[in-house]
Amino acid sequence: MIDKELLEILACPKCKADVKLENEKIICTSCKRKYPIRDGIPVMLIDEAEGGPDETKKS
Repeated sequence: MIDKELLEILACPKCKADVKLENEKIICTSCKRKYPIRDGIPVMLIDEAEGGPDETKKS
């Protein structure tokens, strides 16, 4: 589980918006990117994020 104080100081590295914890992922409140949590540590790397408005779908 992510500490509330840590969650309050985190920001999306792409758009700098606030983030929230949802379904074991850190979700950006603006661009909607989903950052994974591995071994209790948020991985706040743009390359590791899922989603976002500019993600292209692969068939």
